[in-house]
Amino acid sequence: MREAAFIKQNKDNWLKFESLLENYSQIDPDVLSNLYIQITDDLSYAQSFYPKSETHIYLNELSVSAHQKIYKNKRESRNTFLNFYRHDFPLLFYKYQKHLLFSFLIFVFFGFVGAFSAANDTDFVRIILGDAYVNNTLANIEKGDPMAVYKEAHQTDMFLGITINNIRVSLTAFTFGALFGLGTLYLAMQNAIMLGSFQYFFYEKEMLWESARTIWIHGTIEISVIIIAICAGFVLAQHILMPGTYTRLQSFVKGAKDGLKIVMSSLPFFVIAGFLEGYVTRHTGMPDWLAIMIILFSLLLIIYYYVILPHQLNKKYAKTD
Repeated sequence: MREAAFIKQNKDNWLKFESLLENYSQIDPDVLSNLYIQITDDLSYAQSFYPKSETHIYLNELSVSAHQKIYKNKRESRNTFLNFYRHDFPLLFYKYQKHLLFSFLIFVFFGFVGAFSAANDTDFVRIILGDAYVNNTLANIEKGDPMAVYKEAHQTDMFLGITINNIRVSLTAFTFGALFGLGTLYLAMQNAIMLGSFQYFFYEKEMLWESARTIWIHGTIEISVIIIAICAGFVLAQHILMPGTYTRLQSFVKGAKDGLKIVMSSLPFFVIAGFLEGYVTRHTGMPDWLAIMIILFSLLLIIYYYVILPHQLNKKYAKTD
């Protein structure tokens, strides 16, 4: 990026930061900290591409001044890890809300494709889920326990196995974004069609509710964060395909960093989903109201963290504009 374009793109943020520093004691420290991170990022960029320029000198002086004011006599935070999840990531994710919506719609579309295909081809479910799984499930239905598959493995083994596998799928969805998004799209299609055909299979056996109330105990979070991982893949793909004023390499690096942060945000949720599948889902005899409560709470947790909280934080900091 040419230096003049770099200045034009970021000048307003620099001036805003200077203004806030003049009234430091009256400003929310979190607001300043967030802007300080942006300034240091810009400084790093200027140091790499415009060394010894007036822009580099200006940003260096601004950064030093900010550091002295913000961190003077302030003990270094011991909650960096928690701050990432509570503040830094949700604020970052606000700008990727459209990517999240797109990922959700893609997943829902292919879910219906899976259900439609299963409804029109009697062999489709076996092709997607495999003969062994279908035959085992049919045997369990005859025994009167259609969800027995969740009771077969040891609790801890299932918890660890499912969690590790889901994290692997998440990382794959993200890294496949480097294939211009086509790899991520394929993985989204694969998982959504599998889910759609799976649910139709139980619908056909007149056990849709029995299956839904069971699998969505863990599936609400599990499927949601897979969609989040798909979103990360599309974020990476967009930065490759549409670099804007950055070089393609610079844009790729930025997309990779943001996409990786999106994946990292989902790791605790995969652990929760694995715990639910390993230790809770197997209790298929639990009352309907309890299963519904777990499902609704899980859904609200995901919506709050990935949709509501990013908007709340963005609105909070927008007030300082």
